[in-house]
Amino acid sequence: MALTLNTASFVRSSSIQANRVRIQYALSPVSVSFSRRRLSVIAAETDKNEVKSQAPDKAPASGGSSFNQLLGIKGAALETNKWKIRLQLTKPVTWPPLVWGVVCGAAASGNFHWNFEDVAKSITCMLMSGPFLTGYTQTINDWYDREIDAINEPYRPIPSGAISENEVMAQIWVLLLGGLGLAGLLDVWAGHDFPIVFYLALGGSLLSYIYSAPPLKLKQNGWIGNCALGASYISLPWWAGQALFGTLAPDIVVLTLLYSIAGFGIGIVNDFKSVEGDRALGLQSLPVAFGAETAKWICVGAIDITQLSVAGYLWGAGKPYYALALLALIAPQVFFQFKYFLKDPVKYDVKYQASAQPFLVLGLLVTALATRH
Repeated sequence: MALTLNTASFVRSSSIQANRVRIQYALSPVSVSFSRRRLSVIAAETDKNEVKSQAPDKAPASGGSSFNQLLGIKGAALETNKWKIRLQLTKPVTWPPLVWGVVCGAAASGNFHWNFEDVAKSITCMLMSGPFLTGYTQTINDWYDREIDAINEPYRPIPSGAISENEVMAQIWVLLLGGLGLAGLLDVWAGHDFPIVFYLALGGSLLSYIYSAPPLKLKQNGWIGNCALGASYISLPWWAGQALFGTLAPDIVVLTLLYSIAGFGIGIVNDFKSVEGDRALGLQSLPVAFGAETAKWICVGAIDITQLSVAGYLWGAGKPYYALALLALIAPQVFFQFKYFLKDPVKYDVKYQASAQPFLVLGLLVTALATRH
C-alpha cells in the first residue's frame, strides 16, 4: 500500500513539473532530454537578457560548504557519498532542541543524579529523540516535500535524484523502528509498569507522519502545522526526559504546551524560505496566507508573548529570581528579531536563529529548574 501511494505521488509530481515547464517556456522553442534521474529543459538560442534565472540564489555555489551539507542546511556542497547524503536527510542541525528538551525534562524531574546510570539513560533518550526520531521526521518530511523542494531547492538529495526511493524508504523505517526500540528499552531500564516513554515516542512519530503525509498533511495549514511542530520540538522530548526520571505532573504538561506556542513561532521562521513552492502547490503557510509582513509579526509575537507569559507564571508562583532570569534571556531575542528577522526573514533566517535561539533554549532550562519536582 505504501509503495502504491508513493508511486501515485511521484506521478502527480511529474505531472506538476511538466505543466510548469510548458507554461514557462511556451514562448520559446525548447529541446527536452530525458535521463533516468532527471528532466533537463534547455531554452534554444534565447537572448540571455530576455530570460533571467528563476532563483539564482537557490542553487548552491560550486564551492558549497561540506559542513552545511552534513548539517542539512542551505548552502550545502553537492555530495555523492551515500552515507553523507543519508545524514543530510536527517538534518542534524534540527537535533539540538530535542536533545535540550530531554535535558530540561530530566532537570524538571528533580530525580536526575550525576552517576553513570542516569547519564547513560539520558544519552540514550537523547539518541532516541534526536538522531533517530527527529531524523525519521526530517527524512519523511523531505520525501513528502519533494514536489516543493523541486521548486525551492531542486539540488536537495531527493529531487536531484542523489538518493533513490528505495533507499529513502529503508532509511525511514530503520530510524522509526530504531527510535521506538530505544523508547521500549528506556521503559524497561527505568522499571516502568506502563511504557510511557514508548507511547510518547509512538505518538510523536504518528504526529510527524500526519504532519508531512497526505491525506491529513497538517503542514498544509500554517496554524495547525506549526502548532504540531512546536509540540513535537518542545513538549514531547521534555515529557520523555521527565517521565524517564520521575513523573509527569499536570502543571508541567500545561506549561510545556504553553511553551510550544513559542515553538509554533519558530516553525513560522522556516516557512518564509518556502513561499514560492507553498504557493505553487496550494499550501497555506502563514507567509502565503497573510503575506510576509503580517506573518513575521505573528512569528515574533508567538515567541515573545509565550515567554513573557511563562515569566509571569513563575513570578506568580513565588519564584521571582527565575522570572527575572527568564526576562533577561528574552531581551536579547527581541534585539536580534529587530536586527535580523524583522528586516528580512528570508535573507537572515539562519543568522537570526543562530543568534536568538540559544537564549530561548536557556530559558527552557531556567523554567525546568524553577518547576522541578
